[in-house]
Amino acid sequence: MIEPRTPLPSGVPPARSEEGRAPLPVTPGTGRFLVLAGVFLCAACGLVYELELVALASYLIGDSVTQASVVLSVMVFAMGIGSLAAKRLRLRAAAGFGAVEAALALVGGCSAMALYAAFAWTGDWGGSWAGGSRYLLVGFSLAIGVLIGAEVPLLMVLIQRIRRQDPGGAVADLFAADYVGALVGGLAFPFLLLPMLGQLTGALLTGAVNALAGGALVLGLFRRDLTRRGRWTLLVANLLVLGLLASAAALVDDFERAARQAMYGNDVRVAVQTGAQEIVLTGGKHAPLDLFLDGRLRVSGRDERRCHEALVRPAMDGPHARVLVLGGGDGLAAREVLRFPGVRRVDIVDIDPGVVRLARNDPALSALNGHVYGDPRVRTTAADAFRWLRGPHIPYDVVVSDLPDPGITASTKLYSQEFYGLVARVLAPDGRLAVHAGSLSSRPRVFWTVETTLRAAGLSTVPYWVGTGAPPAPGGQGHGAWDRLTGIADGPDRTLDGTRAPGDWGFLLAGLRPPLAEVVPWEQERAAERSRMTGLAPSTLVHPRYAD
Repeated sequence: MIEPRTPLPSGVPPARSEEGRAPLPVTPGTGRFLVLAGVFLCAACGLVYELELVALASYLIGDSVTQASVVLSVMVFAMGIGSLAAKRLRLRAAAGFGAVEAALALVGGCSAMALYAAFAWTGDWGGSWAGGSRYLLVGFSLAIGVLIGAEVPLLMVLIQRIRRQDPGGAVADLFAADYVGALVGGLAFPFLLLPMLGQLTGALLTGAVNALAGGALVLGLFRRDLTRRGRWTLLVANLLVLGLLASAAALVDDFERAARQAMYGNDVRVAVQTGAQEIVLTGGKHAPLDLFLDGRLRVSGRDERRCHEALVRPAMDGPHARVLVLGGGDGLAAREVLRFPGVRRVDIVDIDPGVVRLARNDPALSALNGHVYGDPRVRTTAADAFRWLRGPHIPYDVVVSDLPDPGITASTKLYSQEFYGLVARVLAPDGRLAVHAGSLSSRPRVFWTVETTLRAAGLSTVPYWVGTGAPPAPGGQGHGAWDRLTGIADGPDRTLDGTRAPGDWGFLLAGLRPPLAEVVPWEQERAAERSRMTGLAPSTLVHPRYAD
C-alpha cells in the first residue's frame, strides 16, 4: 500500500521511500504491468525503424544483403554505446527515459523521409557526396541505435523502483517484453504498415506511437519523479514531436510526388507500390516511355527495341512453337516472340501481377508492347520464376530470361547454377535459352560469371552483345557474324544520357546442345578477354558471386 505523503514545495521532486520505491498513482502490480507494456511498444517501434531503413535503402541503393548488414551491425554497435551513455542518466531515469523516447520518435519517424529526400534531391551531386545516401543511412542507424540502447538501463531502474526484485528476474521480465514487442513490430512492418500505409507514412505513424508510449509512461506513472518544470518540458517536447510527425504525415503525398519528380522528371504518369516493388511509369505522350522498378530503370522507350530484339531473335532461330518468358511482365520480350510465324503459345511468368496489369491497361505501355496481352496465345502466371520452374511442365522450344540484372541481390538466385539447372529441365532437346547477362562493357566479370554458371549447369553457350564496340571478325568480315546471328545490323548504341556505350548490352545464347551450327567468328576475338576471367566459379544459392 502506498502511504499518503505531505505535499512538497513546488518544483522539488519527492524523496523515495525507505523501500526505494517511487511514489506511484497506481498499485505496484499495475505499475509493473504498465512499464512492461511500455517496453513492448517501444521495442516494436524500434524494430520497425530498423526494418524501414533496410527496406528503403534496398529500394534506393540496391543490394539488400549489404544494406541489411550495414544497418543491423551499426545499430547493434550503437546500442552498446547508448547503454553505456545511459549510466549517467540513472539518477534521473524517468526524465532521461522520456527525453530518449521523444528523440527516438522524432529521429526514427522522420528517417524514411530524410533518406528519401537525400536520394531524390542530392543523389546526382557526385563528388564528395557521391555516397551521400549511404552516409545518411549509417548516420540514422547510429542515432537510432544509441537511443534504443539507452532504453533498457533506464527501464531497469524504473521497474526496480516499482518493486524490488532479484536483478536477474527484472532483466528477464524486461527482455521478455522487449523480444515479444520486437516480434510484433517485425511482423507488423511487412504485413500491415508497408502494404497499407507505405514506407513514409508507416514510419511517421510508428514515431507517433513511440512518442505517445514513452510520454504516457513517464508523465502518467512517474510524474512525481519530475519537477514541475521537468513535467512541462517533457509535455511540450512530446507535443512538438507529435505535431511535427502529424504535419509530415499530412504533407507526405505532396512530398512523395515532388521527390518522384526530382528523381524521374516532371512527366511521372503512374506511381504505384505493389506487394513486390514500386512501379513508376514516365513519359509516353510527348516523351519516350520509361518504366522504373524500385527506382531502377527497367525499360527505356528510347532503345528498348534493340535490346529486346537482340535478346529474342537468336533464340528463335529454330523450333519455337512453345516459348517461355521468365520475367518480362512488361510484354516487350513477348512482342518480339510473336513477330515469328509458327508460335503457338507464349507463357509469361512474372512475380509481380502489377507489372502485367500495367502493361495490359496503360495505353502507352500496351502500345509499346504491341497489345500482346490481347493475343490468345499469351498466358500469364504471377509467380516467382524459381519456384514455378520446380513444378512439372511440358518442354519449351525457347526460354527467354528477361530478368533484372544479377547484381541486384533479390535476383541473384535467378542467375544461379540451381536456377539454370531447373531451366534445363523444361528445355526441349533442341531448345534454346536466351539470357540478358548485364553490361559486358562496364561489368565484364559479372557477364562471364553468368556464362560460367550456365556451363556449370550443363548448358553450352555463345556470348554476344549489342553496341558500337562489337569487334570485327577475323579476316575483315566486320560485323557480319552479328548480322547473321540476330538479323539486326549493329549500329550506334547510346546510354540514357546520350553518350555512346560500346557493347553495353551483353547476352548469352545457351542450349543442351550447341545452339549455333557454326562458331561465331568474333567469338575468337573474345578468347583473350575470356582467358583473363579464368578461374571464375559458378554462382550458386549458397555462394552467390554477383556484386555491384
